[in-house]
Amino acid sequence: MGTILKNGKLLVNGEIVALDVLVAGNKIIKIAPQIEEAEYKVIDVSGKLITPGFIDMHVHLREPGFEAKETIATGTAAAARGGFTTVACMPNTRPVIDTPDTVELILKKAEEEGSVRVLPMGAISVRELGKELTDMAALKEAGVVALSDDGVGVQSSKMMKDAMHIAVELGLPIVAHCEDDSLIEGGCVHEGVFSEKQGLKGIPSEAETIHIGRDIILAEATGAHYHICHISTADGVRLVRDAKQRGVKVTAEVCPHHLILCDEDIPGDDANYKMNPPLRSQRDRDALVAGLKDGTIDMIVTDHAPHTTEEKQRGMALAPFGIVGLETAFPLMYTKFVKTGAFTLQEVVDRMTKVPADVFNLPYGTIEEGAIADLTVIDLETEKEVDPQTFASKGHNTPFTGWKLAGWPVLTMVDGNIAWQADDLNGKGEVH
Repeated sequence: MGTILKNGKLLVNGEIVALDVLVAGNKIIKIAPQIEEAEYKVIDVSGKLITPGFIDMHVHLREPGFEAKETIATGTAAAARGGFTTVACMPNTRPVIDTPDTVELILKKAEEEGSVRVLPMGAISVRELGKELTDMAALKEAGVVALSDDGVGVQSSKMMKDAMHIAVELGLPIVAHCEDDSLIEGGCVHEGVFSEKQGLKGIPSEAETIHIGRDIILAEATGAHYHICHISTADGVRLVRDAKQRGVKVTAEVCPHHLILCDEDIPGDDANYKMNPPLRSQRDRDALVAGLKDGTIDMIVTDHAPHTTEEKQRGMALAPFGIVGLETAFPLMYTKFVKTGAFTLQEVVDRMTKVPADVFNLPYGTIEEGAIADLTVIDLETEKEVDPQTFASKGHNTPFTGWKLAGWPVLTMVDGNIAWQADDLNGKGEVH
């Protein structure tokens, strides 16, 4: 039996149009102003926006090895709550995703316990130690969609160049955490206004920008698809813009927190504002917004990084880096950028759906007849406060607690099945 999403609104060439959507099996069968099919289940989504399912190409599910922080079950439940239908999980687990066995373990767990589609990324170096390349061909065969040592930068230029050569042969992107370790010794926040005021050791912008510059040169030399994780610096954006103009195959992602906050917004010794890369300067933030607007930065990701409350209570100097983001990403982008007129609704939706699908060559991210039925239904009107106690994620580490936002997902459909549905939509919540 299929499902009709009735009385919804779709974005059609930037305009909001009232349309119904009929789903049967895992496909969108029909999109029309009025669909009347007696044999189908009907869900009334009156006045709500139906978009392609969101795609997040940078998520930490923590399993295996750090199940106290998150599991594949809880992380994908959080993804479904946030409107995401596909997430790419980063390899800095324990064990690291550096063998086919670990890839297979994650895929099996995701199949058995996951609410949304999980795409593993495989490590560039064994145990992410930067000393020996992984068997990338075997990782691809096992099912990875890209190669990354996320969490640490690849320090050796030769290793990065060798990895890029192999990645070209395999048709896999290199996804780089850009950080020169020689410049970050002991740093816990951005080297700037806040670090000076608090007497904390800062991480300079150059630590990121130097790796971006190096890797763009290597990508140009090898022809690799080079994708930059969580870009955070104005100079990094400039380098990417210049490289794209020269035809280098470079793409980049940015997180909502780097678009919305800067180091001057940190209220004090609160590690819910500690992430890597850190919140940068106002200049950097403005450059990120401009880069996303003009297409220099391709997509929005969350870098969802859950930690336990106990870990985050250690303060800026000692707490681990990272915040959660899956359940607040779209409401933040909608409230802070669409409602203010900085971005159109189409621009934000595209950068969370179609663009990541295109960049990573995934068969998702569109709403059209015959497409895979990955769909997100969003209430653009109702405002509510961010309350970490209601999160599906085990992680409550967010700087946005208490922020009043609109644009909350109310239903998420993956492969034609309802992965999550808000309790007040048709009076019941459903998990399939």
